Amino acid sequence: MEGLMDRHEFNILPEGCVSTILSFTSPQDACKSSLVSTIFQAAADSDVVWERFLPTDYQDIVSRSMVPFKFSSKKELFLLLCSSLLIDGGRKSFKLERSSGRKSFMLSARDLHITWSDESLYWHWASLPESRFSEVAVLRTMCWLEIVGMIKTQMLTPNTKYGAYLVLKITDRSYGLDLMPSEISVEVGNNQGSRNTAYLRLAKEHARKKQMESLFYGNRMQVLESRVAEGEGRVPSERDDGWLEIELGEFFSGENDEEVKMSLMEVKGHHLKGGLIIEGIEVRPKH
Repeated sequence: MEGLMDRHEFNILPEGCVSTILSFTSPQDACKSSLVSTIFQAAADSDVVWERFLPTDYQDIVSRSMVPFKFSSKKELFLLLCSSLLIDGGRKSFKLERSSGRKSFMLSARDLHITWSDESLYWHWASLPESRFSEVAVLRTMCWLEIVGMIKTQMLTPNTKYGAYLVLKITDRSYGLDLMPSEISVEVGNNQGSRNTAYLRLAKEHARKKQMESLFYGNRMQVLESRVAEGEGRVPSERDDGWLEIELGEFFSGENDEEVKMSLMEVKGHHLKGGLIIEGIEVRPKH
C-alpha cells in the first residue's frame, strides 16, 4: 500500500472499502493498521476483516469445543481461538496462529495408536496437572516402543508447511530409552515422506552419554545403531509449557485431502525400557 496513496487519501475511502482491503492482508497487519486512523481502526475491527482470517470450518470447530463459546465479534472469536482449545471430547486441542490465522492441532495420547497401551503391565494412564489433557500415557516397562498418530490434511490450513512433534517427558527413573536411536517418520498418503532417527534423552546429556557409550561399549553400540537407518540422532528440546518435544518430520498440506502418518518406533533393540511419558503429537505450521 505504501507509495500508492498517502495517509490522507486512505482516510477518504469508505470504511467498507478499507475493510475489504484489510481482509486481504493478515491478522498481524490488520492490527497494525488500526493505528493509522479512526477509520482504519473501525475497519480493522469489523467482522468483514476477521471473517476472512477465521478458518472456513470455524463453526464446526467451535461446535466441537469442550466449553461453550461467548463472543460479540469475529475478532473476539479469532482471539479466543488463538488460545489452546480442547475439542472432540478432550482428545485433541486446537489453536490458531495469532500472526497468520493458520491452524495447529495436538492429538492427545488417547488419540494415538500406542502399541499395548491398553495393557497395564506395560503402560498406565495418569493425570498430570501440567498437561492440557485429562490423561497421559506412562511407559512402565516393555521392549517394543511404537507410537503412531494420524491426521487428515483437510483439517489443516491448505498450502502450508507443517511440522509434527512428539510431546513427552522423561522421568528421573527412566531406563533403556536411549540405548539405541528410535526411528521417526512422517508419511503423507502413499508417499514415503521423511525418515530420521532420535534419541530419547535430554539434550544437555546427549554429548556426555555419547562419549561414555563410545568409551565403555564401543563396538556394541555400533552394532546396535547399525540395525536402524542412518539419521541425525535428534534429541528432545524444551518447550515453553514445560514439556519436551522431538520433531518427527515435516510435510506440506496441499489442496488434496490426504492422510498423514507420524510415528516413533524403537523395536529393534529388544531391550526393556521405561520412564517415558507421552502427552501427544502436535502438528503446527513451520516458519
